[in-house]
Amino acid sequence: MRFEIMRLDDVDGTPVDTTVVDAASVNRIVQQAAAIGQRLWIRPAETRAS
Repeated sequence: MRFEIMRLDDVDGTPVDTTVVDAASVNRIVQQAAAIGQRLWIRPAETRAS
């Protein structure tokens, strides 16, 4: 499964950066964000129909 992770602006909460990662990478990214107090929005990535 893939997830979209948006880094949010500290002041107004608007997305400033977006990336799509696999499930195994989510924990590492969350740990890094927590260490520096960064806000994230994580949601399942859109899947394309075949």
